[in-house]
Amino acid sequence: MSDFVMTIGGDTVPAADSFGVVNPANGEVFAHAPECSTEQLDAAFDAASKAQRDWKADEAARRAVLVSMADVLLESSAELAPILTAEQGKPLGDAHIEVFASAIWCQYFANLETPPHVIQDDGEALVEVVRRPVGVVAAITPWNFPLTLAFWKIAPALLAGNTLVLKPSPFTPLTTLKVAELLRDVVPPGVINVVSGGDQLGAWMTGHPVPRKISFTGSIETGKLVAQSAAPDLKRVTLELGGNDPAIVLDDADPAVVSKAIFAGAFNNNGQVCSAIKRVYVPEALYDDVVDGLAAQASSIKVGEGTEADSKLGPINNAPQFERVQELVADALTHGARAATGGHAMDRPGYFFEPTILTGLSDGTRIVDEEQFGPALPVISYRDVDDVVERANATHFGLSGSVWGADSDRAAEVAGRLECGTAWVNTHLALAPQQPFGGFKWSGLGVENGPWGLAEFTEVQVVHRSKGADGLNINTAGLVS
Repeated sequence: MSDFVMTIGGDTVPAADSFGVVNPANGEVFAHAPECSTEQLDAAFDAASKAQRDWKADEAARRAVLVSMADVLLESSAELAPILTAEQGKPLGDAHIEVFASAIWCQYFANLETPPHVIQDDGEALVEVVRRPVGVVAAITPWNFPLTLAFWKIAPALLAGNTLVLKPSPFTPLTTLKVAELLRDVVPPGVINVVSGGDQLGAWMTGHPVPRKISFTGSIETGKLVAQSAAPDLKRVTLELGGNDPAIVLDDADPAVVSKAIFAGAFNNNGQVCSAIKRVYVPEALYDDVVDGLAAQASSIKVGEGTEADSKLGPINNAPQFERVQELVADALTHGARAATGGHAMDRPGYFFEPTILTGLSDGTRIVDEEQFGPALPVISYRDVDDVVERANATHFGLSGSVWGADSDRAAEVAGRLECGTAWVNTHLALAPQQPFGGFKWSGLGVENGPWGLAEFTEVQVVHRSKGADGLNINTAGLVS
């Protein structure tokens, strides 16, 4: 891998210090990323602040830049995907899909209409509600989808007229650094600044006086710290945090059909998806058949390095997460669970863990109650639908969930009772740029995507044009409006 640099004010910026980036397929450092200093972070926010003055003034230019950004991403997939696979671990085909999805998000927001909302237009006044940019955005992105989730923030923030300083996860900084370098020819200097570093850099960003908005995707624990850091300065925040998504199988479901679909919804990206299925509730009469179907999927899927053409699942991304998955599975087995398949780390270099289906558990087991974020899925039996909905909701999590059954109307009624931001029926992980995404309870604040996500990067302004002869309008309460 070539040297990687930061992009600040449109310039190539190295750093005095660097940190190693590990290939999760072998556990070895294969590249180094720059460690941003406080002075360089100040420079990045200063560049973003200065660039925002002109950037916010020309909406047509912003839309044209987003289109050009999509073109650059599509043209650069062959360069970007191998970097993404090397640092994240996902199969190369999935890495290409991630680059493609990032381009789709740019194209969607380039074409999203943002008309003012007219709330009065009569002889007295024309009153419009318009959206104005917040200013400079501090964006912090995670390691599971480092590129796609960056563009969930970049595309709407830029359309709204904001500029950004973005920090990728220290586990996966390289693809984002490279993208910023590739975009320099189409994005005005200072509009997108990408810096890299550890957790301390994130703390510096959230406490910095320049940004007026923080957009963060990551763990609940870190999200709470971000909110605390933003509060003294009243920075706006969007927090997309963890999930413990339930999938509820109803008694009229076809076990053969739902087991395949649920496996895909649970093990996408090796289970490292905030809105993946994390626990499955199955009626007693269908339990064995669904478990058998899930176990058959898990035992037959190819796990390997992302560069291998037939690999469907790669390694867990990093050592701490690898250790967490091992710990949660071991805890479940210690407390009486049985592994229908899997249950152990694979005997090979890197952070590989067997795709695991766990049975014989109940609520109160850590892997049921907590977010495992890896290739291990607990399957829990139930008798009563009302009871299982209460159990599914009895958590601080509320990102998404799904209900599966032959009667889609009945399944939709049950799904509507889930306390979560997205309730799917007979599908899971069906995401799109026009569809808002966010969580209830501890799973987040605000939403991303669609016009609702765009609004998160704006402030509401009322533009009131008086049509009165003397320039004053008197409302019915006798107050000057």
